[in-house]
Parts: sequence; structure tokens; C-alpha cells
Amino acid sequence: MIEVENLLKKYGELVAVKDLSFNVEKGKIWGLLGPNAAGKTTTMRILTGYLPATDGRASVAGFDVFKEANELKKTIGYLPETLPLYPEMTVHSFLDFVAEIKQTPASRRRDAVEEVIDTSGLREVSGRLIKNISRGFKQRVGIAQALINDPQVLILDEPTIGLDPAQIIEIRKLIKSLKGERTILLSTHILAEMTQTCDGAVIINEGNLMASGSLEDLTASFKEKEGVVIKLRQHGKEIASLLGKIPGVARISQKNDEFTVEWGKGKDLRDEITKLIMDKELGLMEMRPLAMNIEELYLKIISGGVAR
Repeated sequence: MIEVENLLKKYGELVAVKDLSFNVEKGKIWGLLGPNAAGKTTTMRILTGYLPATDGRASVAGFDVFKEANELKKTIGYLPETLPLYPEMTVHSFLDFVAEIKQTPASRRRDAVEEVIDTSGLREVSGRLIKNISRGFKQRVGIAQALINDPQVLILDEPTIGLDPAQIIEIRKLIKSLKGERTILLSTHILAEMTQTCDGAVIINEGNLMASGSLEDLTASFKEKEGVVIKLRQHGKEIASLLGKIPGVARISQKNDEFTVEWGKGKDLRDEITKLIMDKELGLMEMRPLAMNIEELYLKIISGGVAR
């Protein structure tokens, strides 16, 4: 649904995006993650047809971003970082205005406005002036205007920026509710945004691609050690010592009644661990794979992880 190949954007001598390539599958929510000034907003502006690229190729919803920009804009919804709102208009009149300029047929316009008001949770403020509603509701209006033309693809630039924790949760729920019918690309530099909202991510830094893939694939490919977290009825230093004696175990750590057992990549000691627990009657309550902490993953990639 979104295909980017060798994308390059220069501002004079400054290279904002360099040789960027990634794909986003239909119906998925993908995060464009990176620190400030990484090139996220530039990439999104190119993908929406609002900014020309210096070189490379990109298509969104089957349209060539550079050759078919007008057709592209009819099939996508875009929420820029700075909300395109008119504070002296009511929520309803603003959305009706957006529907008109996006060339929604007159016969369909009223229904389109009512639908996005309901979808975006704006019913209670639909008659109020935009300048008199909260930041959270303004962000919902921004999302509603992006939805007004029933787009196949949504591109959202920092959709939760400037919101309080409760508003962030509401906007995340709204974005996740749109998954499936639409393909969504959202930019963020907030790690929790990626884990709680996205299926996968493109991680960039200084305009360069650092990693791309599903969250599961990314954590697996950058993880240096394998392991499990086990929860036992019995716990104590002597149990950690027993687990540590299993051939191949590299590290044991304990927190309350949970033990983390790590071993080298390419091995699998789960059978040996389970046998020990059963033989010693330690009471296995839970065993789950050891997942790389998303903060660790991000810092590893940004600080020089191998590009994927």
C-alpha cells in the first residue's frame, strides 16, 4: 500500500532524507520513528504529494507520488504536525468546508461530515467554535478532516503531540479503531506510541534508514541473547543457582518470584529448564519468551545498529 524506494531529499547542501526504502502492508499501522530532525516530517510531506523529492521513487495506494499527486490526494488523509484549523468556525462548519474543498459530492457531503463526527467522537462539540474546544478535541478535528474523503491511507504526523495523558490514550484508541479498513503511517519520537499503537516501524536517524519491519521481527533481529522469564511457586538464591548450572545458560537474574534465564543466540534451553523444574518440583506457573525492551531496541538501533 505504501512503497518507498531510494528516496532522497536535499535542501541545498543539507540532506534531509537519504536513500530511504521501506514498505507498509495494506491494513497495517506503521510507525515512522526517530529523534527530532530525523527526517520524519519531510518523508511524510513527500508521501502526501506536498513536497517534491530530489530523487527516488514512492507510491501510495497505487499512485505514483511524483507523477500522480492530484489523484493521490483524493485517496489519502493527511494530518500535519501543525493542525490546519480555522478557530472562528464551528467544528461542523469546518468539516463541511473541508468536505467541499476535497470535492466530496454535494449529495454525499452531509453524510460524510456526520460520519467523521461520530467516528472521531466529536458529537458533543460539533456546534462549538474550534477556538473554544480543548487541545484533545482539536486533535480529533484534525483526524476527522483527514477522514472526510474516506481515504484508503492515513498519514499522521505526531498525532498525540501536546496532549495530556488521558487525551493521548483517547487518540491512540481512535487510531487503532481505524486499523484494517485503512493503512496508517504515523510519525512519532515517543517509544510508547510505537508499542501501543503500531504493528511495525520504520526507524530513521539523520535521514538514514536504521531499521524497518514488524515489532516482532525487529526485536528478534537485534536481540543478542535468547531466553525466557519463568515464574515459580518456589523462589530463592538456591533456585537461581540450580538454573545457572544448566549447560549453556549465560545469565540468571531474579525479581520476586520471577527468574530471567538467558542463553546465547541460536540455542534453545527451554526443554532443559522445564525438566529441571519438574524434577525439583519447583512449581512452574508461567514461562514466556524474553522480549527485548523497546527502549533498549531503539537506543541500540539509533546508536549504530545495522540497517535492515
